[in-house]
Amino acid sequence: MIFIPLPFVVALLLLLLLAAALRSKENSKGNWAFLALVGLCALQSIVVGLRWGYRLDELRYLLPVVASCLPPLVLASFRSLIHRDIAAPSHTRWLHALPPVGIIVLILLAPGLIDAALIALFVGYALTVLDLGRSGPDALDEARFDGAIAAHRALVIAAAALCLSALFDLAVLLDFEWSKGANAAAMVSNANLLGLFFIGLTAIVAARARALPVAAQGALSTPLETPQDREVLDQLDRLLADQKLCRDENLTLSRLARRAGVPARQLSGAVNRLSGKNVSQYINNFRIAEACRLLRETDISVTAAMLESGFQTKSNFNREFRRVTSLSPASWRAKNCKTSD
Repeated sequence: MIFIPLPFVVALLLLLLLAAALRSKENSKGNWAFLALVGLCALQSIVVGLRWGYRLDELRYLLPVVASCLPPLVLASFRSLIHRDIAAPSHTRWLHALPPVGIIVLILLAPGLIDAALIALFVGYALTVLDLGRSGPDALDEARFDGAIAAHRALVIAAAALCLSALFDLAVLLDFEWSKGANAAAMVSNANLLGLFFIGLTAIVAARARALPVAAQGALSTPLETPQDREVLDQLDRLLADQKLCRDENLTLSRLARRAGVPARQLSGAVNRLSGKNVSQYINNFRIAEACRLLRETDISVTAAMLESGFQTKSNFNREFRRVTSLSPASWRAKNCKTSD
């Protein structure tokens, strides 16, 4: 009977996710970092399966190098959901190529320090990823509003998965110290792959939230110098009501801020303080109001109302619709049509 290690099963699932994302033109545009992350997780799963499932000891030098590429790529992926001027200075991004170089140096000079270095690397990058989303979904200002909340959750899960991987690396290190690695193969081949699968899955979820690129636009209005919160919010409401911006499925915080002529942080702060909501929820409230109008005044289907109001996926639409109305779209339509009759 052919033995198929569990890491190969995880790699197959990740490759299927990657193939589905590549087949979707919308999900693949501009999402190279997320797609590369899924591919890297699949590669690491294959290497783990060969190393621990088939006992190919020669791969013990390749595995830590591949693993060291994972945390920087997680960070780069989620940074792609943040405006470049805010995410990180371009002249420092090359520093994130140093981890695999450092691991190669340790392989040559001090192999005993590799495990400790990987643990520190995974935990350090997990904290950095969490810091990216410290202000909530509004921090991901390049994510579409209907997917910003899901993308932020994916960010938190990805950071937790990095910590989980570090925890199992620590367990393997201790196992070698206490029992000469008697349980290492089982721990690496099973538990550690849970973190890889979560990272790959969250990468797909977050990639779907990234807005499609738009053509360059003309000069934008000059940002207001010291606007009051009420003025900013009134200006936002006018844009949403008069220009129907809420119907744009690729609307993001940074694009909305440029249209409003105010800094993204100032716009986000005004919405937070006056409405008690983040910008994603505020925009989605407008979208749900438009969907309710369509459901009440027209005979179009729920799916058509979803698309017309700016949502792209039924899961996000149904979740936000229930948040605002406490009903499903079909139940809301049935109840309000009866009332109007």
